[in-house]
Amino acid sequence: MHDLVITSRRAVLPEGEGPAAVAVRDGRITGVFDADAAPEAAERVDLGDVALLPGLVDSHVHVNEPGRTHWEGFACATRAAAAGGVTTIVDMPLNSLPPTVEVSALEVKRAAAAGRCAVDVAFWGGAVPGNREELRALHEAGVRGFKCFLSPSGVDEFPPLDAAELRAVMTEIASFDGLLIVHAEDPELLADPAGPGYAEFLGSRPGESERRAVERVIALARETGVRAHILHVSSALCLEPLAEARREGVRITAETCPHYLTLAAEEVPEGATQFKCCPPIRGEANRDELWRGLAAGVLDCVVSDHSPSTPDLKVPDFAAAWGGISSLQLGLSAVWTEASRRGYGLGDVVRWMAEAPAALAGLDGKGSIAVGNDADLVAFDPGAAQTVDAAALHHRNPVTPYHGRTLTGVVRTTWLRGRAVRDGAPRGALL
Repeated sequence: MHDLVITSRRAVLPEGEGPAAVAVRDGRITGVFDADAAPEAAERVDLGDVALLPGLVDSHVHVNEPGRTHWEGFACATRAAAAGGVTTIVDMPLNSLPPTVEVSALEVKRAAAAGRCAVDVAFWGGAVPGNREELRALHEAGVRGFKCFLSPSGVDEFPPLDAAELRAVMTEIASFDGLLIVHAEDPELLADPAGPGYAEFLGSRPGESERRAVERVIALARETGVRAHILHVSSALCLEPLAEARREGVRITAETCPHYLTLAAEEVPEGATQFKCCPPIRGEANRDELWRGLAAGVLDCVVSDHSPSTPDLKVPDFAAAWGGISSLQLGLSAVWTEASRRGYGLGDVVRWMAEAPAALAGLDGKGSIAVGNDADLVAFDPGAAQTVDAAALHHRNPVTPYHGRTLTGVVRTTWLRGRAVRDGAPRGALL
C-alpha cells in the first residue's frame, strides 16, 4: 500500500511528458506507472489535465536572515517558494549578518532557519578576501559551493576578490573538488550612473563588463581545473566565450534569471526601480539571444536571484535605489508565459528550473520525477492565468516588477516529500 498516488495526463518525466501515475511512500517516489495502472494508495489525487512537475530547485535565493530579516526571512521566503512550486532553495551567503564566510556563521544561519522553513533549504558559502583558509572547513560542514564577487557586492561585509585572490581561491577550491559560483562583472568597466533614469543606469553597467569578467573566470578555471559557475548572465555577449570554453572541456556552467528572459529595458517605466538589478535587464534583442543560448545549452539553469529589500530602499532614482528583483513565487509562471509563447514545452522548463539547478548544487534526489527521489511534486495548471498583485505575494515586502502583469500558469498544489504544503507549515529540512 502506497501513501499517495497522483495521476495526471501531463506528467513531466525525464523521458518526456505524458499520462502517468506517481506513487509515494515514506516521502519518496516508489513507482511511476501507466495512468490506467495506478496502484492502491491511502490517498489518491487525479489532476486530469493539470500538469504534474517535479518540485523546482531555486539555487539563487537571498533570504537575508539573520541580520536583515526585515528585508526577507526564512519563514516568508520559503512560504513564497512553496506557493511558486519551488520545493528546495539554496540560500546565498551575503545580505545576512554575519555573512556565511566561516563555519561559525553557517551555524548561526542554520540556527536562524531551523524550524521555520516550508521547503527544504541548502546553503552556499562565501569566498571573500582573507577567508581562503576557511573554505575547506565550510565545504566539509555542508555548504554546496562558494560565491564570490569580482565587483562590489553592495554590502561592505562581503567585499570582492581581486585577480590574485580569485586565483588563490580557485586553487584552494579545486583541491577538494568544490564549486565556485561567480558574480561576474569587471569593475574597471563599471561607472556611476550619469543620471537618475534607467538609461543612465543601464549605460553604467555595459554588457562588455560581464563578458570580460566571464573570460577571466574561464581562463582561471582552465588553469586551476576548478568547477566554476557564472551567476545571473544578463548579457548575450557572454554566450560565445562560454560556448567555446565548454567545447574545450573547461568545467564551467552558467545561469540566467526569469527577469532577463521576460522583461526588457525598453519597457521599464520612469522611476520604476523595482526593475533594478545588477547586472541589469537589457534590451529586447539581447533577451532573444539569451533564449537562444538557453535552448542551445550554453546557459544551464533559470533561477530567481530573489534579492528583496524594504520598499524605502527602492527610491525612484536608479542610481541610488537598492538593486534586486523579488520574484521567488513567480518564476515558474513568468518563465512558462514566455517559454510557451516561444514554442518551448514544460519539459524544457523543468530541465532549466529543476533538473539543472539540482545538479549544479549536488542535490541528489531532487529535480526530477524518478523512483527513489524525494516526492517533491507540483500540480501546475499551464493554461490558467493570474494577474500579479504584489500585496498578495508571500515574500516579506510587496515589491516586484511583475505587479499588474498577467502571467500564464498557476501552481495548484505543492507537495514536499509527499505531503501537501499548507499555510507555510515548517516541515522543510536543512540539507
